[in-house]
Amino acid sequence: MPRTTTSGAGLSERTRGASAPPKLVTPRLLLRGWLAVDLAPLRTINADQEVMALLGGPISAEASDMLVRRFHQKWKEEPRFGWWALERAGSGEMIGFVGLSRPDFDQPPAPCVEIGWRLARSAWGQGYATEAARACLAHAFEQIGLAEVLSFTTPDNLRSRRVMERLGMHHDPSGDFNHPLVPRHVTERHHVLYRLRAADWTREG
Repeated sequence: MPRTTTSGAGLSERTRGASAPPKLVTPRLLLRGWLAVDLAPLRTINADQEVMALLGGPISAEASDMLVRRFHQKWKEEPRFGWWALERAGSGEMIGFVGLSRPDFDQPPAPCVEIGWRLARSAWGQGYATEAARACLAHAFEQIGLAEVLSFTTPDNLRSRRVMERLGMHHDPSGDFNHPLVPRHVTERHHVLYRLRAADWTREG
């Protein structure tokens, strides 16, 4: 893997141009594009043993920086949706990320659009993940016109599964799968699948 610098190259202090993500605003949060100043707090989040316990374990600063650049690049390739940096309104603190993406594998449940999130431990238990994800789903169904959004995680990730359920997503046991990007020997390879259709989002308000 090529070495990734930590200088923030490729990220500006303000995201501009055609690839600039749409800003989504909730009562307590701002979902925005990625800035160079986001690299350091995300390294801390990605190095946290508890945050990453069910996500394959902590990752290095270099891998974390590469992830941000990948998010930034994805917005250039697909300007309608992607992974937003998540900022606490008022304080300006970057507390994680949330977003919509197409999985980087070519077997079921792909092709699809998934929703996901990762928050700093200090932001847990305050409803931020649900609040941010609802803004993403409104964007997905009401602005883009997607027919369905999926989410998946490991069976033991009860915190994320509760968020999915609060969003109105429903577990589809027939769609549970072994994640193809997770090595076969890793316990967290098996994933449970949740679905939410646009019609259900509209009906449930």
